[in-house]
Amino acid sequence: LPDKSDKYDSRDVERLKQDDQWVESYLIWRHDVVDDTLKMIDESFQWRKEYTVNDLTEAALPKWLFESGALFLHGYDKEGYKLFWFRVKHHVRDPKQQLEKKKLVAFWLEHYAKRDHGKPLTVVFDMSETGISHIDLDFVRFIVNCFTDYYPNFLTKIVIFEMPWIMNAAFKIVKGWLGPDAISMLKFTNKSDVQEYISAEYLPPHMGGTDSFKYSYPPLVDDDFQTPLCENGPITSEDEHESKEELEADPREPGEPNEELNPSQKKMNSVEQVSKSEETDKTETKLKNAKRALTTFKGPLLHISPAEELHFGSKETGEKKCLIVLTNVTKNIVAFKVRTTAPEKYRVKPSNSSCEPGTSLDIIVSLHGGCAASLQDRFLIMAAEMDQPSAAGLPELTHFWKEVPRTKVMEHRLRCHVVESSKPASLTLKESSCNLPAKTNEDLHVQLTHLLQLHRRLQEQVDRCLWFQQLSLVLLLLSLTVVAFCFYL
Repeated sequence: LPDKSDKYDSRDVERLKQDDQWVESYLIWRHDVVDDTLKMIDESFQWRKEYTVNDLTEAALPKWLFESGALFLHGYDKEGYKLFWFRVKHHVRDPKQQLEKKKLVAFWLEHYAKRDHGKPLTVVFDMSETGISHIDLDFVRFIVNCFTDYYPNFLTKIVIFEMPWIMNAAFKIVKGWLGPDAISMLKFTNKSDVQEYISAEYLPPHMGGTDSFKYSYPPLVDDDFQTPLCENGPITSEDEHESKEELEADPREPGEPNEELNPSQKKMNSVEQVSKSEETDKTETKLKNAKRALTTFKGPLLHISPAEELHFGSKETGEKKCLIVLTNVTKNIVAFKVRTTAPEKYRVKPSNSSCEPGTSLDIIVSLHGGCAASLQDRFLIMAAEMDQPSAAGLPELTHFWKEVPRTKVMEHRLRCHVVESSKPASLTLKESSCNLPAKTNEDLHVQLTHLLQLHRRLQEQVDRCLWFQQLSLVLLLLSLTVVAFCFYL
């Protein structure tokens, strides 16, 4: 980048030096053309400083902006991408408020980008019940520019719902602002076809869906995470489920005499050894069945693996368990708990516990019964340091979470990924039995390079053929002209 330190926020410059993924997203969005990429970085960095993006907080914006309900994040499309809603009927064109409204757009985009590590968004323009008074091309252009010029590789599609015919001319202008890539992302829909992109569970009734969500503020709209514990719903965590099964297996009334309560010490030790052995075997089986991840999120309190996604199998592949590994990187005990947006589907063991300094702990996430994982399902891991010298029990943890300030809680989100089987079972079995080596990143890189080179050669040949065709056509026309001239003479 050229020396424009006064035009950039130093935090953005530092992040660009450290965050390879951010640089890559700019390159991808500009098709690996370096000059175009540098130009986009320059423009977006100047814009970020102008709008003080790094300092945009909920408290820095007027409360009425959030209360209007014109812009918010809620739900997911069928591909698992977060939905960014623009309820056009709640937007009123007012030049005096335009800057603050634009900062609200920047706030939501930056809020989500930092929270979900740049996972792309799907924009929904809900244009039901709108008319000429709601047309604000300057504001629409700003939203479009945010995705095309300032937030690279951040847009999956733009779903436009029930655009009034009177706005056709306005959207022809909008198309002129979009490049060919962005134009292909426009999806004009109505009640009959919007579910091609968004399932009914995340569509409000007026769009033909079943989502009972109604926007209100405060608090900020967020994923509806719930703790899979008994106090928050009928589905318990696996810890409590097993305890419940043990209680049901022992129907004795409280206080009923039991002759086996006072066995000899030798017998007691023997029973303990057997139970511990069974528990160890059970845990080893779970860890064996669960898939270990290779990526790691390095947080200030915990390192979490996998970094972004839990990979479950489809109904065909049958993979129903995943492993989350937490590593305490502090000098204190770290309390943690796991929440999910679908507590009726999953069991988590342990879901509410603590991790000793410098140690790692495995969390088993398993699908309940015949449930299937969904791209819309999310998990939230919350962690906070504890001051006590030894591990805490459930009562102490419950009290701790009630008292700990929100500012001291580390949060990390994981999304679900459903792995579809692309090969017949017999072929997969044959490959595994032969112990075929997995392709390394270097092999894939070489193959990709070859494919790109082949693509360029083919393109050159096509261009050459087109050139010859055009030349042949010119020669043919010239010949016909000569013949006609001779005939005329």
